[in-house]
This record gives sequence, structure tokens and C-alpha cells, in this order.
Amino acid sequence: MHVARLSLTDYRNYERAELELGPGATVLVGRNGQGKTNLVESIGYLATLGSHRVSGDRALIRAGADAAIVRALLAHGDRELLVELQLNRQGANRAQLNRSPVKTRELPRYAHSVLFAPEDLAIVRGEPGVRRRMLDELLVQRTPRLGGVMADYDRVLKQRNTLLKSARARGLAADKLTTLDIWDERLVVLGSELIDQRLALVAELGDPVAAAYRSIVDADHRPELRAVLSIDGGDAEAGDDVLDAGPISSGSGRSSAPTAERFAGALAALRAKELERGVTLVGPHRDDVLLLLNGLPAKGYASHGESWSFALALRLASAELLRRDSSTGDPVLVLDDVFAELDRLRRERLAGAIAGFEQVLVTAAVLEDVPAPLIARIVHIESGRIVGTPDDEGDEPGAESGAEASERESDQADG
Repeated sequence: MHVARLSLTDYRNYERAELELGPGATVLVGRNGQGKTNLVESIGYLATLGSHRVSGDRALIRAGADAAIVRALLAHGDRELLVELQLNRQGANRAQLNRSPVKTRELPRYAHSVLFAPEDLAIVRGEPGVRRRMLDELLVQRTPRLGGVMADYDRVLKQRNTLLKSARARGLAADKLTTLDIWDERLVVLGSELIDQRLALVAELGDPVAAAYRSIVDADHRPELRAVLSIDGGDAEAGDDVLDAGPISSGSGRSSAPTAERFAGALAALRAKELERGVTLVGPHRDDVLLLLNGLPAKGYASHGESWSFALALRLASAELLRRDSSTGDPVLVLDDVFAELDRLRRERLAGAIAGFEQVLVTAAVLEDVPAPLIARIVHIESGRIVGTPDDEGDEPGAESGAEASERESDQADG
């Protein structure tokens, strides 16, 4: 699959943008702050329903506008699919597929992309929430319905925490709070599914991550991923310091009992402590993935280069899983200012590792940072305007054709 055309209206610093794209590599070049990342961020949003830079949607809507529109024409062989998303400042977002309304959570079923960004270093060195998000975004792209499960879990978790805080304020004892059992049951049903899905994904990522790491480093540092589950006593959010543990044993120590049974047992065992603190202490919202190199936690032990290689390997492995599972071909690979962070050898190896994907979009402030094999087409970006593309010779930079103007007027009329 590749993005054949990208259209933006009131998205970030773009009042209006039209970009024709094709298979192969395209480099978006411009000084920092001009809008290169905004273009590729919009593609990533269609695939994951989130931004890699901000947690909310409002920052994506141009100042003074009520809504932003992202429209992408996706091509796979002879088939084309028009995917549209309207991000609203007020009210729910809206989506269309070939001009017919669909639920926004359906979009990841059709738009697949994997984004590499400087922020990815936090996957290895950052907090557990970054790693949870990486797994969940990949899960939603592979199984879109899980987006609904995650949203339902978050709602139940919020309600349960509200009840715990209220009970703490009123001084209720654990045996007096019978309504908590209702929320516990729902939390266990939804949370157990998410835990099991993440465990399966971590297992699937193992071999692709190892292969991707070797392709970047040309060495075997034995990269591993190991789930850390709060229902089994491994609370990633409690501040436990695993960095002083030395080499990690190969055994997981995980009970063979069903996930739901362990989850329910953990909630029962911690109820008094949860009432004391007013917060839910176990569940997928407090889990983590331990990343290991040569048997040691990468966070704290890995060098800067090794950490970068691990982060890149995780993204490459994600792309391989999406490529393997998808009926629409390769995901779109987006490399947002990544090459500026890498040394020459890792640049060349990463370029070689992604060479076989159908479409690669690269952003760079300096063209010299991009390996030569990826410089097939160059697009220049300046102050929220596309000022130069391979196909606009003779056109006035930023000019809008009559057909584009008609399409814009039709879109505005459609809302």
C-alpha cells in the first residue's frame, strides 16, 4: 500500500496542502519548524488515531479553525481507497471511507504506517507508558476492534478510581464497598483481554526484533522483550528499580493460572491498599515490557548507539508484522528526522533494511543527512507550504488548480 495523494485543510500550520506521492522513497526537506513533520504526522494519525508528539487533538487544528481535515488516497495495485478524517475542536471526530461515513476507529483497518522518530529513543530509555503505547498502537493496527476494548477499559478504570477516591474520602472500609465488585468484574474482563493480546504480541516480536537489530548493528547482542505484569507482582509504575538487578534470569516466574483468575486475585489482595491510596494498582495500565541486551536491561546499561539500534529494531519488527498480516501490502514507512540522530554506519544500514518496502517517506532539515539510496524524489517545505515537488515544474509554488479549488468548495459544503 502507498499514499498516492495527501490533502490537508487547517491541519497544524497548513491552511491548505496538496501533495502527490508515489511508491518508493520521497524526502521532505526544509528547515526546522516549517511543517515537514506535520505532513507525515497526519499519515500516522490515520493509522494509529494518535500523534507521536501530542496526546490530544486540539493541537492538530490550525489556530482559529474549528476543524482540521486529513484526506489520503491510498493505492494498492489497481485499487484506490479514499480515507478522510475530520478532527473537531468541539464534538466527536468524523471519518469517511470513499465518501461514506464510518466510525473513526475503523480507519486503522485501512491505513497502515510505521513511524520512526527521534522520540523513539524513549521506548528504550523512557517510562513504561511509552512502551505500552508502542504495543497498543501496533495492536490496534493489526486488530482495530481492540481500540474499542482499550477505550472501554480506560472508562471502567476511570470510574473505578473515582469510586476508590470517594470511598477514601468517606473513610469506608473494604468490606463495606460492595459496589466495587461490579467494576472489578468489568475491569478483569477487559483488562485480561488486553494483557493476553500484549503477551502474544511480545512473543511475536521476539524473532523479528532480533533479526532487525542484527541488520542495523551487524552483531548479536541478544535483544529480548519480556513482559512485566502487575497482576503477577511486577508493578512498573511503583518505581521499582530493576537496573541494579544484574543479569535477568530466563524464567518468567509467571503463574500458569488463567489471566482473569490472577487479575481478580490481585485486585482482591490489594483492595485495602487501593482504598488507602484511592487508585487501581494492578492491570494493563501498570504493566511494562523489559527490553534486554545480553541479558541486561537496556534501560540503564545500553549505550546511546545500542539504545537507538534497539528502538529502530522495534519499529522495523512492527513493520514486518504488519507486512506479514496485511492484505493490502506493506505499511507506509515514515522516518521523521531520524537520520540526523544516527551515525553514518547506522544510516546506511537502516536505509538498506527498509529498501524493500513499497513506500518510504523521509523528513530532513539537511538533505546530506539522508542516505543516497533514499533520495529518489525531493519535496521542499517552507512555512506550511509545499514550494517544490518533482512534478510541479512551471507551476507557481503553492498554487491551487481549478480542480483542487472545486474539490475544496465541495468538501466545505459537505462539512
